[in-house]
Amino acid sequence: MLLFSLAVVAGLALLVWSAGRFVDGAAATARHFRIPPLLIGMVIVGFGTSAPEMSVSAISSSQGNPDIALGNAIGSNITNIALILGIASLISPIAVHSRVLRKELPILSVVTAIAAFLFSDGMLDRQDAIMLLGIFALLTGWSVREGISKSSDDFGEEMEQELEQHRMPLKKALFLIALGLALLLLSSQMLVWGAVGIAAALGVSNLVIGLTIVAVGTSLPELASSVVAARKGEHDIALGNVLGSNLFNTLAVAGIAGSIHPAEIAPVVFSRDIMVMSVLTLSLFVFGYGFRGAGTGRINRIEGGFLVGSYVAYTIYLVMSSAS
Repeated sequence: MLLFSLAVVAGLALLVWSAGRFVDGAAATARHFRIPPLLIGMVIVGFGTSAPEMSVSAISSSQGNPDIALGNAIGSNITNIALILGIASLISPIAVHSRVLRKELPILSVVTAIAAFLFSDGMLDRQDAIMLLGIFALLTGWSVREGISKSSDDFGEEMEQELEQHRMPLKKALFLIALGLALLLLSSQMLVWGAVGIAAALGVSNLVIGLTIVAVGTSLPELASSVVAARKGEHDIALGNVLGSNLFNTLAVAGIAGSIHPAEIAPVVFSRDIMVMSVLTLSLFVFGYGFRGAGTGRINRIEGGFLVGSYVAYTIYLVMSSAS
């Protein structure tokens, strides 16, 4: 049990570190080949922050443990909204602009509904996975096109400044890509091995471990960036991290896992975990609108406490129900 726990802790630490090095190298390489900063930020950095979830799900599915992959995707979404956004709003109330209520949240809600529909038959097969990956490709292409079509983009300008401050030679950038990718695969292997061992030792399912330990661990990059953004008052970044990560998890992470190894979805997963994920997603509308109409809403500290409390209650119920 101790060895498995050490493998999980070491795997998570190495996973987060290697994802950062991979992003640094990929961004610098793209900059060297004159790829627009906005495209680097939206695609390379966006993929990089979700690299832990993607690599863990790919490795676990390839080893015949699709429950960890599925639990990672769903659990990360629950963790992002209830725990990470809850903690961020406790630090500083998160402003929810009308643009988010009109655009980003409806897209995430529709994607969540599509995934729930596909999972409702008790199976995530390759056809479902291809559909999820296809929607992800379309949304990514549309987002990039929308960003590039703007005459001025704050995110693109911010990315430009970030790249200028962290210039590096091409050889070093390519080395970081190779190193980051190799360590991503190694750390994912360590994490999955440790997670399966802990599940067996505790007598709980791989799904529960994926929904809890693995989901929280792979969400550490989002937690760190959202907390820093909340302390700086950068609400768009804090909220955008969560919404973007949840889109990626629902479409790309689940899609990659299902395309590698189809997974059976137990009825309790749909009635419990997917429903909790869906309700939490819809709760952002309630918090965003509140009683203030269609203007700028706010996830205040009371609502943030409710989100964190919901996560604690869900986790306790999950552990107790799996142990009984």
